[in-house]
Amino acid sequence: MNTRGRLIAGSHNRNEFVLINADESSRIKSVKELSGQICQICGDEVEIADGELFVACNECAFPVCRPCYEYERREGNQACPQCKTRYKRLKGSPRVEGDEEEDDIDDLDNEFDYDPSDPQHVAEKTFSSRLNYGRGAHRNASGMPTDVESSPLSSQIPLLTYGQEDAEISPDQHALIVPPATGHAYRVHPMPYPDSSNPLHPRPMAPEKDITLYGYGSVAWKDKMEKWRKKQNEKLQVVKHEGAGDGGDFGSDELDDPDLPMMDEGRQPLSRKLPIPSSKINPYRLLIILRLAILGLFLHYRILHPVNDAYGLWLTSVICEIWFAVSWILDQFPKWYPIERETYLDRLSLRYEREGKPSELAPVDVFVSTVDPMKEPPLITANTVLSILAVDYPVDKVACYVSDDGAAMLTFEALSETSEFAKKWVPFCKRFNIEPRAPEWYFSQKMDYLKNKVHPEFVRERRAIKREYEEFKVRINALVAMAQKVPEEGWTMQDGTPWPGNNVRDHPGMIQVFLGHSGVCDDDGNELPRLVYVSREKRPGFEHHKKAGAMNALIRVSAVISNAPYLLNVDCDHYINNSKALREAMCFMMDPTSGKKVCYVQFPQRFDGIDRHDRYSNRNVVFFDINMKGLDGLQGPIYVGTGCVFRRQALYGHDAPSKKKPPSKTCNCWPKWCCLCCGGRKNKKGKTKKERSKKTKNRETSKQIHALENIEEGVSEVSNEKSSEMTQIKLEKKFGQSPVFVASTTLEDGGVPPDASPASLLKEAIQVISCGYEDKTEWGKEVGWIYGSVTEDILTGFKMHCHGWRSVYCIPKRPAFKGSAPINLSDRLHQVLRWALGSVEIFLSRHCPIWYGYGGGLKWLERFSYINSVVYPWTSIPLIVYCSLPAICLLTGQFIVPEISNYASLVFMALFISIAATGILEMQWGGVGIDDWWRNEQFWVIGGVSSHLFALVQGLLKVLGGVNTNFTVTSKAADDGAFSELYIFKWTSLLIPPMTLLIMNIVGVVVGISDAINNGYDSWGPLFGRLFFAFWVIVHLYPFLKGLLGKQDRMPTIVVVWSILLASILTLLWVRINPFVSRDGPVLEVCGLNCD
Repeated sequence: MNTRGRLIAGSHNRNEFVLINADESSRIKSVKELSGQICQICGDEVEIADGELFVACNECAFPVCRPCYEYERREGNQACPQCKTRYKRLKGSPRVEGDEEEDDIDDLDNEFDYDPSDPQHVAEKTFSSRLNYGRGAHRNASGMPTDVESSPLSSQIPLLTYGQEDAEISPDQHALIVPPATGHAYRVHPMPYPDSSNPLHPRPMAPEKDITLYGYGSVAWKDKMEKWRKKQNEKLQVVKHEGAGDGGDFGSDELDDPDLPMMDEGRQPLSRKLPIPSSKINPYRLLIILRLAILGLFLHYRILHPVNDAYGLWLTSVICEIWFAVSWILDQFPKWYPIERETYLDRLSLRYEREGKPSELAPVDVFVSTVDPMKEPPLITANTVLSILAVDYPVDKVACYVSDDGAAMLTFEALSETSEFAKKWVPFCKRFNIEPRAPEWYFSQKMDYLKNKVHPEFVRERRAIKREYEEFKVRINALVAMAQKVPEEGWTMQDGTPWPGNNVRDHPGMIQVFLGHSGVCDDDGNELPRLVYVSREKRPGFEHHKKAGAMNALIRVSAVISNAPYLLNVDCDHYINNSKALREAMCFMMDPTSGKKVCYVQFPQRFDGIDRHDRYSNRNVVFFDINMKGLDGLQGPIYVGTGCVFRRQALYGHDAPSKKKPPSKTCNCWPKWCCLCCGGRKNKKGKTKKERSKKTKNRETSKQIHALENIEEGVSEVSNEKSSEMTQIKLEKKFGQSPVFVASTTLEDGGVPPDASPASLLKEAIQVISCGYEDKTEWGKEVGWIYGSVTEDILTGFKMHCHGWRSVYCIPKRPAFKGSAPINLSDRLHQVLRWALGSVEIFLSRHCPIWYGYGGGLKWLERFSYINSVVYPWTSIPLIVYCSLPAICLLTGQFIVPEISNYASLVFMALFISIAATGILEMQWGGVGIDDWWRNEQFWVIGGVSSHLFALVQGLLKVLGGVNTNFTVTSKAADDGAFSELYIFKWTSLLIPPMTLLIMNIVGVVVGISDAINNGYDSWGPLFGRLFFAFWVIVHLYPFLKGLLGKQDRMPTIVVVWSILLASILTLLWVRINPFVSRDGPVLEVCGLNCD
C-alpha cells in the first residue's frame, strides 16, 4: 500500500489504525494531535485513551464519542447514524441484546483469530480475558513479558474507503482496519487487497449532513445524554456489586463482567485471588487421593485380620482407627482449594480518595471488649485503644467503642487518661508514620528506630513522647494500685457522685463520649476519632450472655450514635500492628465487583511474647496459614473471635444478595466444534419470527427509548417498595422497640439523621443497652452474635455462611493485629478447654452443622470444616484409648496386630510415608516451618488427652444435666527472668490424664525391655512394634513433660528423662545377670550353732 509518507498509528488490541498526515516537511504528527475530532451527536471531543483515537464505526469512521456509542448501543437503534451499519461490540463495552446475531465473531472474546492448538495464544487469550493490567506488552507461554517485534506492514492493507479516497475527507482522518491472522507473535498481518477489477463504491463521511433526520441533535437528545452520562458515572463510582461464584470463585468470574469497563487504574479491582502454584498444589491433591486409597487398604487389612489372642485390644484399636480416618477426611478435604489474596491500596485511594474532595471511604466502628481489669491490665487495653485512634484512616470515619462488661471504675479512669494521652500520641504517629502505633510495643522494639526517618525533629519529638508515655504509664499503674483495695462504701467519682457500677451484677447502663465531640482536638489542632465508653445495664434475674451479649449491645449503641456500615471487633489485648489494616479490609468490602456478598474479612492472629520454640503451639501457625487458606478457597474462613471486619447488614441476619444470572452462552462464546456438536447454530437460526419482530420493534423510534427509561425507573421503584414490605411491627419484633435503632437497620450505607441532637441520640443509646431490651426479639437467635455457646464466634460465622454470605481471609505482609497468648502450660490448656467446650455446646444444640442449615447457601466442603470444628473434642476418647494401648500391650505381652506379612508391612510403610509426605507438602504451599508443624502435632495429642476430654465431660453435664463444672487453676511457684511465665507450675486437674499416660508408657517400656531380656533373643522381634507405638506417645507428650519439670538451669529435661529411663533398664539388666549369685543357686552349708 502506498502510504504517501504518512505514519500508520493505532492499536492492534482494538483493530484501530489511523493514517497520520505529514505535510509540513514530512513532519510526523503525534497521536495526541488527532484529538481534534468532534462527536457529531453531542458535540464533545472524541477522546483518546492510551494514545488511541476512539473509532465507533469501522465502516465509515463517523466521529462518535464513547458515551454516545455506548448509549446508542444500549438504548438506541444500535446503528451508525451515517452508514446505518450496526455497531459492533468493542473491547470494554457491555454486551447488549442482538450481539449474538453477529456472524460468529465477538470483538471482545475472539479479538484475534488464532489456532486453538497453539498454547501461547491460548495462554494469551486466557490472560486477556482476565484483568486488564496494562497494554503494550505481550506475554510468551511462560507468562513473562516479551517485546513486540516491529515489522513493516504489507502493502496489501485496504483503506476504510475500499481503496478510494473521498474528496470530502482530509488525509489525516482516514482509518485502517488490519484483520488479524495466525502464526505471528506481534499479530499485525497483511490482508489481501480487493480485486481491482471489481471496484467498490466509497462511503463518504459527511459531518455536515443533517443528522437530525436520524433523531439526533435535538434538545431532548442532549438532556437524555446528560442523564445517561450522570447515571454512567455513578455506576462507575458505586458500580453494581456482584457476589462470588460457586466453588469459592471469588474475584475471577465476577471481574469479567462486561458491564464494568475498566478504563483507568482507579477502576481496576481492589484485590485479586492468587491460587497456589500448580507445581505445589497438584502433587498435594494427588497425594491426598493416594493416601485415601492407602488408608482404605490399611483398614481393609486390619478388619480382615483379627488377633484371636487379643481380640478385645484388636477390636478397640480398629474402632479408634476408623474414627481417626473419618476425622482426617473432615479435616483434609476442606483444604482442597487453598488460595491467597493480594490487595491494592493505591487503587482504593484512587477510587475513593480524590484530591480536593472529601474521602468517600466507608465509616468503620471499632469494638473493644473487656471485663475484669485485674485479669486484663488497663495498660494493655489503653495501648489497643491508642493504636485504633492512630490508625491510617480518615478520622471522621472511625469510631472506637470500649465495652466494659465489668463496670469497673478503673477501666473508666484509665480510658479517661488514655483520651488525654491520645492528643499527643496520635499526631506524633501520623506525622512520622511510625509502626506499630501502640506505644508499649513501639518503644520496646529491638531495631534501629532511625531507619528511613529523615525529619530532623524526629529524635527530639520521639524522646519527648516517650517521656510522656512513661508518665502516662505511671498514672495508669497508680490507678491499678489504688484499685487493689475497694472502699467499704464503694467508689466515688471526682464530683463526689457514687460510681454507678459499684455493684457489678446490679447497675444501670453507662455511656461516656471521651473524644469525637466538637471542640476536642489533638495538640496539632486536628480532629480525633470518636472514643466512647459503654457499660450495658445489668440486673439480677436477667441472662446477659457474657461476651456475645456485650457485643450485641455495642452493635445497637454504635448504630444509634454513628451507624457505620462496617464493624471491626478486637479483644482488649489485640492491638493494630498495621495502621493500614482497615484499608486492607475495605479493599474487599468496598470492591465494586464482589464486595457486596462479603460478610466479614478475617485476619490471622499473630502474637507477641511467645518463646522462640513455641513449646505449646501458641502461635497456631498450622491453623492460620494452612487450614484458613484452604477455607478461603471455598466459602471463606471461619470467624475466630477477634481481628475481624464485619458488614453490619450481615450481622442483622439478612440473606446475602442473590447472584445475578449470567448471560446465556452464545455461539461466539464456545469453540466452533462445540457449536457444531451442540447445535448452537441451529438454535440461533431457529428463532421464531415473533422474537425477531419483537427485537425490531424495540429499536424503531426514540419515543420507545423514553418509554424504556420510564419502565426501568418504574421497575426500580417497585423493587424499592418490595424491599420495604416488612412492616414496622415486624421490624420491632426482630430488632426491639427503639424506633431510632430500627430506622438505622434499613440504611445499608449507614449514617445518622443530620438533624438529630447528641443528647437525643445518647438517650436512645441508653435504651438499647438496657437489660430487658432483647426480650421477645431475635437478638442472639438470628440477629447479632449468636447465643448458646461460649465460642460465639464459630456459631456467628456459621449462621452467616448459612445465609449465603461468604467471608475473606486477608494476610497482609505486615501483620494487621498482634496480641498476647498464654505461654504457661496450665493456662494454655484452659484456653483450649474453653474452645472445646464451645464446640461441644454447638454439637449438642440445634445449630449443629451436621443437621442445621440445609437448603441455604452453605457449601458442602465448608460444611465439612464446620462439622470438624464441633466434632474434634469427641476424638479425645479414641485418642486416650489409643495412647493407652502401647502400654497395655507391653505390660501384657499381647499386641493389636498379628504377625506382619510382606503385604502388611508394605501397607504400613506406605501409610506412614503418605502421612509424612502430606505434612511436607502442606508446609511447602502454606509457608509453615517444620518446627511449627511438629509443635502443632505434639499439642494436638496433649490437648486431645486433657482439655478435649474435660470439655466433653463438662459439656455433657452442662447441656444434658444442667450442671456447671469449673476447673480452677492454682499458682504454685514462679521464676523471674525472660519468659518467666513459661516456667510457672499451676496445678490443675487437666494435668492428670496426660501425666497418667506418660507414666504408663514409660513403665511399659521398662517392663517390655525387661521381659525381652528375661525371655531371650526370640522375644526382641515382637517387642519392636510395641516399643515403636510407646515411643510415639512419649515423644508427642514430651512438651508436657518439660512443663511438669519446670525450668532446669543446669541440666536439660531430656537428659533427666533419658537418665531415669536408662537407669531403670540397666537396673533390670543387673538383676538379670547378677554376678554375685551362682548359676547353680546358693551354696547351703550346715550352721554350726545350736539354735535350740
